[in-house]
Amino acid sequence: MQTRHNTLAAFTRRTLATAMGACALLLATGAAQAQTEIKLGHVGGPGSLFERSANEFARLANERLGNKAKVVVFGSSQLGGDSEMMQKLRLGTLELSIPSTIMSSNVPAFGMFEMPYLVKNRDHMKKIESDILRPTMLPMAEEKGYKILGVWENGFRHITSNTKPIVKPEDLKGMRLRVPPGVWRVKMFQAYGANPSPMALSEVFVALQTGVMDGQENPLTQIFSSKFQEVQKFMSMTGHVYTPAFLTAGTRKFASLPAEVREILEKTAQDVQPFVYKTAAQLDGELVDKIKAAGTKVNEADKNAFIAASKAVYEEFGKEVPGGADLVSKAVALGAAF
Repeated sequence: MQTRHNTLAAFTRRTLATAMGACALLLATGAAQAQTEIKLGHVGGPGSLFERSANEFARLANERLGNKAKVVVFGSSQLGGDSEMMQKLRLGTLELSIPSTIMSSNVPAFGMFEMPYLVKNRDHMKKIESDILRPTMLPMAEEKGYKILGVWENGFRHITSNTKPIVKPEDLKGMRLRVPPGVWRVKMFQAYGANPSPMALSEVFVALQTGVMDGQENPLTQIFSSKFQEVQKFMSMTGHVYTPAFLTAGTRKFASLPAEVREILEKTAQDVQPFVYKTAAQLDGELVDKIKAAGTKVNEADKNAFIAASKAVYEEFGKEVPGGADLVSKAVALGAAF
């Protein structure tokens, strides 16, 4: 009888041990799955270039990652504005984001991309990427805690307003103009005579609708996807700045991912660039007509007048940012072929 009791007790202990082991395995598996979710946040709205770029990246990356990790996209500032997401990248509470202008506030050399009329077209941008950005500027970003995986696009920027069409810089005098966070965009529009105010993209529609801001400036895809054409009377085709966008991780968080996952994310970020540029060019060709159809009046601007009024901004950047003058001169020289 005692033997039978001992046998039953031993069986019970083995069963409990097996069950506990299975539970531990399930818990460990659940924890591993939670750790491998890669959040990608951006400020773009539905239909924006940011949304299309992020979704294409997630689609392709997840195909390649299999069950190693999963990229999940959060658009429309769900994870915060650009400034907040940049902080989250450094803290390691967010894996990926798509900063643009905000990079110049975190890595001063990136203010080069805030210089008016510096980048002529996407082919020029590709040369800047290969000859200046990757060898010189990406290491600067890493020193500040940011790992740039891919160079994408925000686009050529234009001005919308409720007061009047903008043809020359003097038309901006006294205008309350929303700009993204970034010191050089503020300085540029101050040089043109405007009254620029940095503001998160998620706040701009209401600011325009209520008259807190007279106007704003953005690429066509951001203008249309944010529905600014519903609350702006004029759009002036200034093309004053081309802003790249950067698929970016925090260096410490990125280094903590498995090597194979890091390799897949970096390769995919670069493989998606042709899709981004093709989509951007397509949207450029479509959106002017859609914005006109919404009732916004569209006019061309005197770009030569804006270029002439931009000299002081270039000079100040060259003086204030270490190596800034050299970066700009190299970028301008690369544009000679375009």
